Amino acid sequence: RMETDCNPMESPSNTGFEEDSDYTDFEGTDVKDMRLEAEAVVNDVLFAVSNMFVSKTLPCAEDVAYINVETRERNRYCLELTEAGLRIVAYDFDQTDDSLQTPYHETVYSLLDSLSPAYREVFGNALLQRLEALKKDQS
Repeated sequence: RMETDCNPMESPSNTGFEEDSDYTDFEGTDVKDMRLEAEAVVNDVLFAVSNMFVSKTLPCAEDVAYINVETRERNRYCLELTEAGLRIVAYDFDQTDDSLQTPYHETVYSLLDSLSPAYREVFGNALLQRLEALKKDQS
């Protein structure tokens, strides 16, 4: 009986949420959520930095994900994303430095704004272009 319950071939529409659904909802989806959150952060500001991606080396957990970012000034950072926000945990990709006591930022925008004048300029120009486009649409 146990074998057929866990056999994924038995029900092809099995998403993994049917078995132990109380457990999976808490465990499985949260892990995915912080990673998804990190991916969304990256997609939001990638255009305004040199490079940015979710770390594949550092472990994502249900309450934390790590993002590597390289500013247009060629400075590298590893950011920690938690419920508290984002903060720098190292000055290189895929690293964490426990001795680093950096402040949390509520948004990736404020964090990058404080690190990178080039980010601020590119992001500001993008906003201006969007406003101009909106203005054209209005008239």
